[in-house]
Amino acid sequence: MTERLLRTPTLHRVVKHNGIAYIGGIVADDDSLDMAGQTREVLAKLDTYLRESGSDRSKLLSATIFITDMNVKPDMDAVWKEWLAPDDLPTRATI
Repeated sequence: MTERLLRTPTLHRVVKHNGIAYIGGIVADDDSLDMAGQTREVLAKLDTYLRESGSDRSKLLSATIFITDMNVKPDMDAVWKEWLAPDDLPTRATI
């Protein structure tokens, strides 16, 4: 069974299939924020989308993160590590 949640004009933010929630299309709204601020904003949205799908961050399986400047990746990593418990880290690719 497939369930689609949080529709936008071009996609659903969450699609659930066979008990797994797929989440995409999350960007920071305030691009004047630095990388840490934008990361916090995106992760807050992700928390909301996970909650809407009946899940939470401790159940993340994988993440693909796109950033425009690898020089600020350490700032993103710092917020990421604050947001997740060490035992709950998913697989992750940062591109």
